[in-house]
Amino acid sequence: MTSNDKSTYRDIYPNLFFDKIIEMGLCVKGQNVLDLGTGTGVLPAGSYKYKAEFSSGDITENQIEWARRLSENAKMNIDYIVNFSEGINFPDKDFDVITACRFCMCLDESFAPPRIHGILKDGGHFCALFMSWLSGESEIARKSEKLVLKFNPAWTGAKRSMPVTPVWAEGLFELENSETFDLDINFTRDSWHRHIKTYCCLSGCASSLSDSQTAEFDKEHIEYLKTVPETFDIPNFAMILNLRKK
Repeated sequence: MTSNDKSTYRDIYPNLFFDKIIEMGLCVKGQNVLDLGTGTGVLPAGSYKYKAEFSSGDITENQIEWARRLSENAKMNIDYIVNFSEGINFPDKDFDVITACRFCMCLDESFAPPRIHGILKDGGHFCALFMSWLSGESEIARKSEKLVLKFNPAWTGAKRSMPVTPVWAEGLFELENSETFDLDINFTRDSWHRHIKTYCCLSGCASSLSDSQTAEFDKEHIEYLKTVPETFDIPNFAMILNLRKK
């Protein structure tokens, strides 16, 4: 699975997602923003028109290479670094806003929160973002999850829980505001298959299965999708937590 696939099929955030961030006064002109776990740079690219100054980090070198290529092609000036949040070396009080989409699930809670707190300016914001399909409201999503679990019973993606204000924020951050909303994302059979495959790639399925097992997953999932309409909507849940530095 390539970074091109991930940028095209995994990161599907609609304009509404970015609009909600901007409505909170985040990632706008005059702010210095760091995006953690940026992947292929979808969040800074989607917010770029609001003229914040972006830096973006990810542990995966090929993702950062692809993010740079996408930004250069779009003539976007975004600074990318290859590193995990714990290894990012920025001066204290350097950023107005730090964003992390799904990335909070990967944080080392003994180190990362104090570090994030330290490199935020006084009164700065940590914006934690989350979006996931609702398998309970979609037979297609439910059956796709079931098929992933058939090939990889250890996959945890089917057990996602909706985030709340994280325990590690206590003493460091206070919740300024939050927003939850539902939205429908339109897919074709092919784009849904690739979306499921790229998403699972990060925590199981294609990344942990042999080539032959991955091929079997592809075969069975594509065969199932022949029974559904060519295009369809998948309901999603989204949450944005806007935490202010104490």
